[in-house]
Order: sequence, then structure tokens, then C-alpha cells
Amino acid sequence: MFRKLILLVLCVAAGIPGIAQKLQLAELTTEYQTNPIGLDVTQPRFSWVLVSPQRDILQTAYELRVSTDGNFKSIAWQTGKVNSDQSAFISYSGTPLKAKQQYYWQARAWDNKGNASAWSKPASFEVGLLTPDEWKASWIEPAIPGDSSAGPAPILRREFDLKKAVKSARLYITSHGLYEAHINGKRVGDEYLTPGWTSYNKRLQYQTYDVTGLLKQGRNATGALLGDGWYRGNLAWGGLKNIYGKTLGLLYQLEVTYTDGSTELVTSDAQWKSSTGPIRRAGIYYGEAYDARLEKKNWTQAGFSDSDWQGVNVIPGGKENIVASYGPPVRKHETFKPLKIFKTPKGQTVVDFGQNLVGWVTLKVKGNAGDKITIRHAEVLDKEKNVYLENLRAAQAEIVYILKGGEEEIYEPRFSFFGFRYAWVEGYPGTLTADKITATAVYSDMKPTGNFISSHPLINQLQHNIQWGQKGNFVDVPTDCPQRDERLGWTGDAQVFFRTAAYNMNVASFFHKWLKDVEADQRKDGAVPFVIPNVLGDSAAASTGWADVAVIIPWNLYQAYGDQRILEQQYESMKGWVGYMERRSKNDLWNRGFHFGDWLFYRPFDDNDGRSAVTDKYLISQCFWAYSTQLMLNTAQVLNKPADVQHYTAQLKKIKEAFLKEYVTPSGRLVSSTQTAYTLALHFDMLPETLRAQAADKLAQNVKSYGNHLTTGFLGTPYLCHVLTRFGYTDVAYDLLLQEEYPSWLYPVKMGATTIWERWDGMKPDSTFQTPGMNSFNHYAYGAIGDWMYRTVAGLQEASPGYKKITIAPQPGGKLTQAAAELKTIYGAAKSAWKTENGILKLDIIIPANTTATVTLPQASGKKVTEQAKDIEQQKFKTESRDKDLILTLGSGTYHFEYPL
Repeated sequence: MFRKLILLVLCVAAGIPGIAQKLQLAELTTEYQTNPIGLDVTQPRFSWVLVSPQRDILQTAYELRVSTDGNFKSIAWQTGKVNSDQSAFISYSGTPLKAKQQYYWQARAWDNKGNASAWSKPASFEVGLLTPDEWKASWIEPAIPGDSSAGPAPILRREFDLKKAVKSARLYITSHGLYEAHINGKRVGDEYLTPGWTSYNKRLQYQTYDVTGLLKQGRNATGALLGDGWYRGNLAWGGLKNIYGKTLGLLYQLEVTYTDGSTELVTSDAQWKSSTGPIRRAGIYYGEAYDARLEKKNWTQAGFSDSDWQGVNVIPGGKENIVASYGPPVRKHETFKPLKIFKTPKGQTVVDFGQNLVGWVTLKVKGNAGDKITIRHAEVLDKEKNVYLENLRAAQAEIVYILKGGEEEIYEPRFSFFGFRYAWVEGYPGTLTADKITATAVYSDMKPTGNFISSHPLINQLQHNIQWGQKGNFVDVPTDCPQRDERLGWTGDAQVFFRTAAYNMNVASFFHKWLKDVEADQRKDGAVPFVIPNVLGDSAAASTGWADVAVIIPWNLYQAYGDQRILEQQYESMKGWVGYMERRSKNDLWNRGFHFGDWLFYRPFDDNDGRSAVTDKYLISQCFWAYSTQLMLNTAQVLNKPADVQHYTAQLKKIKEAFLKEYVTPSGRLVSSTQTAYTLALHFDMLPETLRAQAADKLAQNVKSYGNHLTTGFLGTPYLCHVLTRFGYTDVAYDLLLQEEYPSWLYPVKMGATTIWERWDGMKPDSTFQTPGMNSFNHYAYGAIGDWMYRTVAGLQEASPGYKKITIAPQPGGKLTQAAAELKTIYGAAKSAWKTENGILKLDIIIPANTTATVTLPQASGKKVTEQAKDIEQQKFKTESRDKDLILTLGSGTYHFEYPL
């Protein structure tokens, strides 16, 4: 007993979480990041999570302080005690932040139970370069004769002396093209495909690295490889290349602080030299060709002879558009060993990794100098079980590796990525075994935040496929597909999937970054391009449902994270697109120009009865115009812009009146009697209350008339089940979700899919394929059903922006016996998990501290309900009966309810 008492005292003294501490602050972040460096946000926001073992915890006050030292003696800002429940996005308001300065911050809080936390453990952030004048480096370009797209990758190097012991060092770096930097023979950082893809001529990102540990007193060497990447490599179609420029370049600024406080600066300048190395060609679509015989051993170490290297060209200016990185960097993630290695009927040696992923393979090989290995990447096998490559179109998507000979060689590419499950390996010397090849998933480093699981194995695989579709297509920008000659930031795909994406992972900073390019590439007249960054030209813009991304994602990002700044930053962009539609409309109808419509909607194989689900494109346009206008109205209210509220209120009324006159018959039928037409009209409230019930019935009957199949495409699918649930047809929505025959969400699962397909029938039941011109097997748009699974099946959703108020309202059905959703909100973990067992419904929920929740117990009204085995009447919960449900208002904590069905 005495030993336990001593241990308890020691734990309290040490501040171990959960031991005798009723309130703590954890997970401190600055601008969504943990201890970031290189920020160029001059008023960063601070957030934390309250942790308490007690129920019903609400923050009542906080204090926050920022200092330039870890001991908090040099205070830059101190709030004092602030009576507020705000624990997220508290904006810095101290003395102006200084470039290249590291700051430390911590907070403490008080709650409604009279508890006060200790000061949190310190967090930190470091400011990067804030103005063009702070760049002392010059742009340099390799002076290599014949340097051009699809040629050998340039390499650049320089040596320098550090005269004293190094205390700290930061490398600020960017490039035209992709770069990989090295110091003293070691790779700088763990980020890939840097500096990322932006609208380069308007916004070029730089990265900041702590390279203290890579430097030494005395002679040092540094170097960088450059790749074509998105900058000058092939993109889109028709041989399009050199979109942003023809010449690769490097901007490199190394700032060293010695232990005595003095500093040293090493920059890209005329002292650098350039050459080429083993990468003979690299491209996003092409892949990589690597000749190991041409490696320059130790070229990034001091003492290497570069006497036969070329110089560099120093280029003036070019620093006005440089910004710090904001979104999560691309990093390596899961590694896959071969599921099997086999020979196809054509004699191809094929490695099956069991998962359609995005990244690359790592190869180990030993052989003779000059041996050539070719690796091609495929998503699927054809009907005869041979490698299928036709759907890659013009993308070669291959690796060519030439051995140097001797000891075992290890290779992986740098400047490309591949969408694949299968690797076809030719020319491997000897027998390829499972220990010689692995696959690594590479995608933006978004932290997982949510998961959904149920009693249905196929639904669980669907959730897996949705998550992997997101991973594979969130490679710095939200691409449509990762394998063929496309991989572009299609705006329509991104907007339909955003809400699902925000459940699965923390995508806030990912979309913050991308929305900046939406704004940068938006035309002056407000039209938004089809793809961002825009590589298709000014005319490829203004399609409804695609261009609306400029409004839909900022609003939904605000709803998911409670981040009002995104609305402030994007407001003019949002307004620009809605204004474009308003100016182009005639008689309050948005019925002009090109539109993709309900892209890839279902078309029956046998359409003799004329039932193709073709939805009038202008009907769709009118619906989305109304939706974006509604969101502008909402945004104007949040930002307190009364004149705009008044304008959008009046405009919305006219849009809906014009819709009724143009697209609805007097009896309430729509001119397009399709699932998408009724879904959009109902979801966006285009119909008066008196017509909605019959329209919802028509939608449900349409679904049933197709044998409980959906017929929707990209724009109708995300809302279909939501509308059915809203109007009392959740059973029909479940029928759609659990449908296993084409067209359905589970059909690809039954066909062996491990990601979401572009088409409902990408592979037909006889194992033949849809048209290879557009048939991706990793295309996340139809994964938007995940939003309904989280919100309705498990019943977990926000009731106010950022989950400050939460709704937990599960709707069991579809013969599922259990379902659960977990979500890491900005306030902490939330959970809704239900299970039916022996006629009893069991519901486990978690509500994070500093939030409240409205909990609906379905079919519980009038029944004996227990919580933690106690009658809820003893728990003094605030309850209300509504129809057959029981509604509870609860504070934070963990709860377990049970009652008979």
C-alpha cells in the first residue's frame, strides 16, 4: 500500500496524464500543425484539446502565452485570463512576428466544474521567410547543353566551409520542377515530390528544413537533383508540356547559426556546378529511367571532383510569387509485400501486392553491369489474367533500371508515382522472389481522423476502398485518378467527395492550400476552371458542379472544422463564381455554356425502352446556382455582410421561381424524370413545401422501378441517399447501399476492387472492360456515399461548425446488426456505435470535452432505457420524446445505452 501511495505521489508530481488531474490540455497545434517550422502566416491560430475524466466538461476560460524562449521569460503575447469557451483557432495578437524566429506557446484553462489545468507542455512554431527581400539566394539553372523536357535529370552541387561549431541550421528551398536535396551524402527531409504542385507562375511554394544534424564544422557539401515534374513535363493530352517554363531551376538558402551566435549564409549562386547523373528520364506520366552505371559516387560529399562539371546560369528576380508550404507534404506511408508472384498466360512475371495503391516499388537486385529491368504498372488483370495496360492511355508508367553490376543494388524512383496493384517485371536476373520487391504508398501526410465499420463485410470493404481512393488521389492536389495520362485536379470530383474526405482524414490544410490555387487560377470574370491547377487553358472553365467547388468546399470546410478564416480568405473567390452565373443568366435561368452534367450516369446495356437516366444539364445548372447562392447567403451571414445577405436572399428567390416555371409542370413533375433531377431539386430545396412529398415519392418509386438500383452520376450520387433519408425513405437508401448487382456501390467490391472505380461497370460481370479511353480503377467520386454512412447509418455529424455541437442520431436498418463511426474532431474524439443483440439495442457514444450533443435513441420513446445499467430517469438527463424516438441533450463523456427494440 505504501509503495502504491508513493507511486501515486510521483505520478502527480510528474504530471502523468490521467493521474489525479481533472483537467488537462493536450494536442496543441498551430495552423493545424504540431510544432511547425517555416510558417508565413503572420497571425497564426492556436488550438488544443481539453482532456478530463469527468462528464459535462465545458471550458469557461483560458490563458495563452507566446514567448521567444522556452522558459517564457521573453513574452511576445500573453492574453491573461479570458472568459471564453474557445479552444480552437485563437488568433495571435501580440507583437509582430519576426521572420526566421522560433516561438514557444502554452495555454491553460478553467472549466465549469471549478477545475483549473496546469500550464500545458510548451508547443512551438517557427516563422519562415515573409518577404521577397528575405531571399538572399539567386535562382540558378543548370548550364547543360540540350537540357529539355524528357531529358536526363540535372544534378547540382557546391562545397562550403563552416568555421565554427553549429548550433542550428535551416534550409529554405524551392525549385522550378521537382527537387531532392542532399547535404554531406544524406537526403534532406522525408518529403517527396517537392515543392508540390501549385499554379507555379502565381504561387510557388518553398519548404523549410531543420538541417542542423546534417552539418559539421569544416568542409561540407550539398547538392540537389531536379526533375521535370508538373513544371515542364507532359501533362494532360496532345503532347502538352513546358506549361510553366522550359528550364529547371533551384533556389537554395541555407542559414547557419553558430554556437557563439554568429551566422553563415550559403545560397544558390554562381559557385554551384551542374551535370547529369543516372536518371536519364523522369516524368509524371512516363515514369523513370535510371542507369546505375552513371551514378556519381559521393557527389554530395566534400572532396568529390567536379572539375568536368558545367557551371550554372544565375537568373535575377523571380521571388515575388514564393509562398511557404501550408498543406501536408507528400510522404511515404504503408509498405506492401507481394501477395504472390506468378506467371500470366502470356508469360509475364507479375507481382500482386493485393492493394491498388499509389506510390512506387523498391527493388533489390544483383546482376551484371548493363542488365536492364523494366517494370510496368497495372491496376487490374484482363479476362485471361494477363496485365491490362490499355486504360493508362498514353502514360507509359514504367521503370527502366540498368544495373551497374557487383554488389546488391537497391532502387526506387524519385520523380514520378504510379497507380497500381500489379507490377509486371521484365529482365530481372535470376528468379524474382518476394524479399526483393516491395510497394510503398505515397500520398499527402493527412492524419487519419475517422473510420466506419459495420456488421457487413462488403460494406467494410467499401469503406476500405473509399479510404484508399482518397489516399491515392490526394497527392498534393485532389486528382481524379493516379494512373493514366491525366492525374489532374478536377474540381467536380473534389467538391462531391469533400464531406467524406473530411471524415476519413484531416484535410483542412490540404484544401486550404488547394483553394488558394482555385482563387489564383479563377478567371477575372469569376469563371472557375475544370482543373486546378489549370493546365487546360482559359476556355476550359465554368461547368456547373465543377466550378461550384469555389463555394461548396469553403463552406463545408467551415462546417467540418469551424474555421471561419477560410470563408474570409475565399469570400471574393466565392462571390466571383456566383456573380459569373448571375451575370450570364437570362430571365434568371443559368442555361448557357458547356456543362459536364451528371457525369458518367448509368446507361442501361439494353436501352430499347428509352429509359436512360439523362438529366437536363440546365436543370442541374439551375439547382447548383441556387445551392451556391444559398451558401453565399449563409457565408455573408457568418461574416456579417448584411448588404450581401439581402442581395443573395432576393436572388435565391428569383432563381427558384425561374426553376419552377422552366423545369416543373403544374402537377409537380420535373421535365427530367430521373433520380438525379429529383435528388437535386429536393436536396437544394428547389420545390415548394407542397410539392416535396410527391417528388420524394417519385424518386423512391424510380429507384424501385430500376430494381433498387441507382442511375445517378457524379453530381446526383452524393445526395441520393441523403434525400431518401430526409423524406422518410431510409429503407430505400439501405437497399441502394446493400445492392450487390451492377450498378451499385458493392458491385465493384464483389468484383475484387480495393479502391473506388470511375465507372459503375469499369469491369463487366464477364471480366471485360468499359471503354479504355476513360476507365480508372482508382477514382474517388462515387466514394461520396461514405458521408451518408457516417451521418446516417452511424448517425455522427456536426450540429454546429467544427462539432462544437454534435448530433448523434443513428438509423439502424438494412439488416445490419451493428455499425460504428469514430471521428477525431478539433475538440477530441467523438463516437457513435450501435449494436442489436437479442432484441436489445446498445448504443455507445463518446462526446469530447468542451462540446455538447443532441442524441437520438431511435424507437426508444416509452421504453425502459438504461445508461451504464441505470435507468435514465435516475441520471437526470434532459430528455424529449419525438414521434417514436427519445431525444437527449448531453454533455461530454462516455455513455452506454440499452433498451429493447
